Amino acid sequence: MAEFLRRWWGPDADGPGLTRRDRRGCNYEAYVPDHLQGRIFHLEGSVVADIADAERGIAEIDRGAVALGDTEALARLLLRAESVASSRIEGLEIGPRRLLQADAARDRGEPVNDVTAADVLANIDAMAYAVEGAGNRDDVTVDRLLETHRRLLVRTRLSVHAGRIRTIQNWIGGSSYNPCGAAFVPPPPELVEELLADLCRFCNDDALPAVAQAAIAHAQFETIHPFVDGNGRVGRALIHMVLRRRGLAKRVFPPVSLVLATHAEQYVAALTATRYRGKATSNAATRSIEGWIAMFAGACIRAAHDAESFEQRIGNIQRRWHERLGSTRGHSAVHALLTIIPGAPVLTVKSAVELTGRSVVAVNDGIARLVEAGILKQPKAQARNRTFDAREIIDAFVDLERQLASPAANTRVEPSVRHVPRART
Repeated sequence: MAEFLRRWWGPDADGPGLTRRDRRGCNYEAYVPDHLQGRIFHLEGSVVADIADAERGIAEIDRGAVALGDTEALARLLLRAESVASSRIEGLEIGPRRLLQADAARDRGEPVNDVTAADVLANIDAMAYAVEGAGNRDDVTVDRLLETHRRLLVRTRLSVHAGRIRTIQNWIGGSSYNPCGAAFVPPPPELVEELLADLCRFCNDDALPAVAQAAIAHAQFETIHPFVDGNGRVGRALIHMVLRRRGLAKRVFPPVSLVLATHAEQYVAALTATRYRGKATSNAATRSIEGWIAMFAGACIRAAHDAESFEQRIGNIQRRWHERLGSTRGHSAVHALLTIIPGAPVLTVKSAVELTGRSVVAVNDGIARLVEAGILKQPKAQARNRTFDAREIIDAFVDLERQLASPAANTRVEPSVRHVPRART
């Protein structure tokens, strides 16, 4: 039975520089959700239909991403888009070109001095790790969640908390110093480990459809809020862990977070509504869970549709490249470069060698040919560590973000509801 535990927060009489409001003590209520393992979920017909539509859309884009010679390239770019959106929900704003350039600098072994870019790149690394182990129906484990979190925070100012379950009470909203005016107080720290273990057992049970399971798992994770920081980003990585473990999204990452970021208020409201009080079988509990699953399924449907249009756009770009170049040998460095560029639209000779498996000489010759054809551009004249951009891919990436930021999927029809990169001029 879900319940609120009444607790006391002691006043801080000696807090230097704190206001009386921040130093005060108070009674507060920490929420303890029901366990998930073995719980029976009753879903009405319309919600079941939404789930079926979402799963069909995700499965179709996963099977049908054939425009690219190497669909992993698209997967990498969609992973980057998904990670950027997940970070954006947390307030980390960064444009595609700036992020891609920081990623290229990191590949060259240079320090990334852009703090926001470094945080988002850490989110990409964490999400990539999270889904890697879920590809062969491997279990979702507490250890995997902890390692995902460690990778997210290990290079930040909060590195001391990286990969560690919290041992203190946290809260959302209100003061930074006490939970007296908090909008939500998660479970007390002594209950977190068992709640996480129960969540993982639920994630490894195939009784529910995959989309419903991912929705419920994400909501429960955000309710448990097991970490000092980074809960939202790890919780959204968990969505992809579940979808990949169930075999629904084996190759691509439907950009669900981009859709949720567009509907941030409804997203938070639907998550909040799942925190019912009382029995899991009550009408209030059933309605709140159904409402959240329906919203999540709608986000998956939209994500799959826009991912498909993006994949087609990338395929059209690649076809134009081949037409511009004429015939290329299947095993040539040029052909290999055209295959990997969609997933790495900002690259160096070094990164291109690693991604294609071709020699430095072959890659240099291939890049020179692509620069001559206008497919790659060199933004700066550099004697060493030269960087090359595929502007058409970056522009397509910007278009995807703009498309997903509009509730109508078109900023000309309905403006974006959050900050997005500028349209191309």
